[in-house]
Parts: sequence; C-alpha cells; structure tokens
Amino acid sequence: MTVDQVAAQLLCSPSKVSRMETGQRGATARDIRDLCDLYGVTDAAERNRMARLAVEGKQQGWWQSYELDNFAIYVGLEEDAIAIKQYQSTTIPGLLQTADYARATADVLVPEASPGVSQVSPERVDEFVEVKLRRQKILSRESALPFSVVLDEAVLHRAVGGPTGMSAQLEHLVGVTKINNVTIRVIPYSVGAHPAMDSTFTILEFAGPVPSVVYVEGLIGSIYVERPQDIARYQRVFDHLCTIALSPQESIELITRVGANYRAASTSAVKSPADR
Repeated sequence: MTVDQVAAQLLCSPSKVSRMETGQRGATARDIRDLCDLYGVTDAAERNRMARLAVEGKQQGWWQSYELDNFAIYVGLEEDAIAIKQYQSTTIPGLLQTADYARATADVLVPEASPGVSQVSPERVDEFVEVKLRRQKILSRESALPFSVVLDEAVLHRAVGGPTGMSAQLEHLVGVTKINNVTIRVIPYSVGAHPAMDSTFTILEFAGPVPSVVYVEGLIGSIYVERPQDIARYQRVFDHLCTIALSPQESIELITRVGANYRAASTSAVKSPADR
C-alpha cells in the first residue's frame, strides 16, 4: 500500500503516515489499533506488544537530557539490548571505563573536540564523564545483560591518563569480571594479523523478533549496520576473535601483569631523587 492509500483509510494526512514510518513522530494507541486492522494483524499478543512499544516510545530516556547528538540513538539501543558484544582495538570500552580514564579521553572523543585545539569546556567534560558512568548501570541492574568484550593487547599498553590512571583502570577491569556478567578476552601481540586490526565494532542483541544491530564508530561519524548478511559477517568475525584471543582467565592474568607494571612505574615516578 502507498502512503496515500494508508492515509485515505486512516482519514489522516499522508505526511502523518510518513512521519510515523520514519520515526519523526510517535504513534498513538488508536494509530496502532487502526494500522493493525488495516494491515491484517490479528494476533492479540502482537497487537499488545506494538501498543506497549508505542507507549514506551513516548517516555523520555535519561540520556535525552544531555547534548549527545546522534550518539543518543546508540545509548537508547544500549539500554534496550539484552546482550552486547564489543571489539576494541584502541581504547577501553566505555561501559568499563573508570571516571579518570573517561576524563582523560574527553579531549579527543567529545564530538566537538579538535586535535591540538582546546575546545571542550570543563562543564562539557564533566557531562561526558557523567554519561559514561550512568551508562554503566546496565551492567549492575538486577537483570544485568551479558557483556562480552575482546580487546587488542595494544589497548592495555596505551597509557591513557598515565601510569597511575592505567593501573586503576586495569584493576577495575579485573574487578568488574568478578561481580558483573562481563567476559573479557585479550588478543595478544603474538597472534599477529587478524581480521579486525583496523576496526572497532559493537553488536547489540535485542529480545523477541527485534533484529540485532552492529554499531561501527569512525572519525567522521558512526554507522548502524542492519542488513542480516552484514550482521552475520560481524558475528563470524567476533566469534573468530574469541577463538584466537586468550581465554578469559589468561586474559585476566595478562591484564593483572600489565597493571602491576603500571603500578611499579607510578610508584617510581613519585619517589624523590634521594630515594632513588
């Protein structure tokens, strides 16, 4: 059916139908009822599910009070996911960052930041960190979602925030795997080349009939991959990365060793010349 045909049946303007289909406006309970009748949706459970989605779609998420621009879409998807799989080749995932680590990355990761130019206000940095920490609550809620992470070893050796900050960050990684539904695997340097060396991506899985989405972040923006064949490819790559990575226990042991090196470097740095 065309937009004009649907609008004629619903006794509304074609623009209203178009705006509902593109997500530019919400649908009322009556809209859902009329559309279900028009499209022949007779299953009561499915009609009720869509009616609930319409109600939930009108509720404002906590993240909407922040100036997140397009990233607000991702945070909303993250909140609704029932499982997340993430590969990172450069930084600790946001859901696992300490406040100090998040603050140390603010000048380069805040959207309006420009390399070599201090454009980020202290207030904007505070907001950036606050959003990171609020997002992490999905890992500790009663029905905590499984979060599977694969890191390139380079992530552990990039001293974001200096030795002291990295020591605390890696200690946090070890701790979070003990109290939350989080699994961390590290791909060691010894593996050599692998399919995702120049990429980072996140696979978000949802309940029921809602298909998975792959989020790929880049320098000039982000991409949401939704085609089933593309999602399947990312899933195959992620499964392969898990295969070539160290086991979760071996990964924790490596993270602990690297963290100890940072701790030693931090202790050495604060000693006076006489102590040395």
